[in-house]
Amino acid sequence: MKLFLREQKTLILVYLTQLAVITLVYRLDGGSAVSVSLYADILSTCLLLAYLGFRYISNRTFYERMTARPSTLDETGGPSQDTPLAESLRGLLTHQFRLYKNDLHSYRHKLEEHIHFINQWVHGMKTPLSVIHLIIQDKDGPPFTAIGDELDRLKKGLETVLYTARLDTFEHDFYVERLELQTVLRRITSEQKRLFIRSRVYPSIMVEDNIVVTSDEKWLSFVLTQIITNAVRYTVKEGAVIHLTGYILNNRVVLDIRDEGVGIPQGDLPRVFDPYFTGVNGRNFQESTGMGLYLVKQICTKLGHEVSIISEVGKGSTVRIVF
Repeated sequence: MKLFLREQKTLILVYLTQLAVITLVYRLDGGSAVSVSLYADILSTCLLLAYLGFRYISNRTFYERMTARPSTLDETGGPSQDTPLAESLRGLLTHQFRLYKNDLHSYRHKLEEHIHFINQWVHGMKTPLSVIHLIIQDKDGPPFTAIGDELDRLKKGLETVLYTARLDTFEHDFYVERLELQTVLRRITSEQKRLFIRSRVYPSIMVEDNIVVTSDEKWLSFVLTQIITNAVRYTVKEGAVIHLTGYILNNRVVLDIRDEGVGIPQGDLPRVFDPYFTGVNGRNFQESTGMGLYLVKQICTKLGHEVSIISEVGKGSTVRIVF
């Protein structure tokens, strides 16, 4: 109704001006009584109200549709009345929506092709890395050790690219099962032994017996690898320990991963899960990309796990996952 009155405001103003002019003409003529002028004004006003009422009723759905905000794309069509204005608007919106859907489909197809290419490329790069690893695994000496370390970095980088690309299609690429937490942690720390040895940092696993979590092993392993890698990266003290502690709290499984590293400034803590955010530590440690904890947060949310982090500068950080 408000939209209708705003649209007819000009007409009403013109009518009132015209009414005043005609009444003035009647009065200046001198031959018309006041009752005649008043009768003409009332009659004219009734005709105007009848016209406005007819216009509003015939286009009521149109005005209601224009003031309502659609909640889904299926509601973006025009009003369903058969008036010329409503039909024209419905045709225009339908045409625009069809163009929008075509563009959206085109971009989605390009995105799917891009993700497919990324997946193929990552898998293609894994083969030469594996071959290089086989070539140097029996070699001794600092050059070969350095090559092995760089191979580990390349593998982690490729894994990050692969899982980032798969994040949008997460629902098609996960399998939930019951996993023994201690077994998963020991396997991951064993896979990262070169990282621990190179950094002279050691893992300590303390998990209560028979703790089982419900999750996807592949995605969970990627999450834990990212957290452990970050913990080692920001631990500069030789001989430090990465503590991995699993326990039951309020009938839920909790995993704490605590390091003895440099810690995170309090001003950076609220943004550590934002994409590409590196903060103060990112300027001091050049390997930081700002994507690790972002992926951790996104994956944990999709798996139904809660993740949080507490930290104190100079004393280390603790990442907590609640299953």
